[in-house]
Amino acid sequence: MLLAEYWRLILIVSLGGVVGFLFGDITFGMLVGMSIYLVRHLIYIKKLAKWLAEPKSNIEPPEGNGIWFGIFNRIYKLQKRNKSQKVKLAAALTRFQEAASAMPDAMVILTSEGKIEWFNQAAKRLIGLKSPQDIEQHITNLIRYPAFKEFVENDLDAERDMEILSPFDESLILQLRIAPYGKGKALLVARDITQVSRLEQVRRHFVANISHELRTPLTVLTGYMETLTSNKNSKDNPWFQPMQHMYAQSNRMQGIVKDLLLLTRLENYSESVVGAEVAVPELIEMLLEEARMLGHDKTQALTADYDSSLRIIGRREDIQSAFSNLVSNAVRYTPKGGRIHIKWFSDDSGAHFVVEDTGMGISSMDIPRLTERFFRVDEARSRETGGTGLGLAIVKHVLQRHDGNLTINSILGRGSQFSCNFPPERIVKADEIKPAIDHAG
Repeated sequence: MLLAEYWRLILIVSLGGVVGFLFGDITFGMLVGMSIYLVRHLIYIKKLAKWLAEPKSNIEPPEGNGIWFGIFNRIYKLQKRNKSQKVKLAAALTRFQEAASAMPDAMVILTSEGKIEWFNQAAKRLIGLKSPQDIEQHITNLIRYPAFKEFVENDLDAERDMEILSPFDESLILQLRIAPYGKGKALLVARDITQVSRLEQVRRHFVANISHELRTPLTVLTGYMETLTSNKNSKDNPWFQPMQHMYAQSNRMQGIVKDLLLLTRLENYSESVVGAEVAVPELIEMLLEEARMLGHDKTQALTADYDSSLRIIGRREDIQSAFSNLVSNAVRYTPKGGRIHIKWFSDDSGAHFVVEDTGMGISSMDIPRLTERFFRVDEARSRETGGTGLGLAIVKHVLQRHDGNLTINSILGRGSQFSCNFPPERIVKADEIKPAIDHAG
């Protein structure tokens, strides 16, 4: 098509030259031919501009020949294609808006600056957003909680969640979650968890009340069982062995009640602990002695490697309970002749209390559930070892109150590693460094 246009130009200029030759001026004739060619193109450019300026005219393109016929038809095809894509995009957007409006969870799209770009119907009901006046408003101007402001401004590119009271209706408890969305945007999702939260509170109160009620009668029963089984003459009594079993089980029940009360306290007071300086090295010395006594018949190798100048800010009673649960679990689930190693050190990410063992190990499928209440990998083995099934749940809640977390690595049949990780701001350093010590059990 372009080649044909070149020949058209040559033909018109040549005809102009011939006419000019007949009149005695070839150059003038060629210029007249060139002018005619340019005027023709100007006419088609005017048609194109008029066609593009009137949206209705794009139904049919203007008539043209030569290269302009191809230009008009190509633009016309592009217009039809764009129109089809716009229709598909509009249909997809409509479907998305309908689906989002039908969701019970509030959805808010935020810009990288935290401004509202779009929200669904549930956001009006749960958060109290209004359209269109709240569009382009910063989300923290509408949800005025200091914790929420810190939650949003912390990092919109990281997935996080929190719980707040609805600013629109304080009888509602909302679980908020922020996730990266698109390019430089974030999706805020708010879910109504009022009913779930109330049921959880009822459960906590029930467990706490039952545990308190059981503590006194269990103490009485255990006291009588201890008295009856400690009498030298009672060994000849045919009821001696059953009473010993009863004494052991009542002790086990007391342990469960104690752990339930501790777990309930940790759950009811989940805010971060300020506390005082905790001498972790002293705790490790005590835990090693307890572990040696607990596994006295297993001849386990107990070793520790710790920085005696490293301490943390927290609640000593809770820290001791968490560390003790990890060490006692290692002793219970590590066979005779096995090894248990305790480490206490710090690095750029904070302080770490690590318990490693060569025990039975845990399947990767079971690891995510280990911190659930009463979850047991092996029910029969757990009954033999005497655990309550609440230890790792206690560890998790203690660490949460100390701004820390629990990481678990394990290989089935080869052993496990449990790490309590504390942030750098909880670290306190002393002067002396104590060398590694070994305790043989």
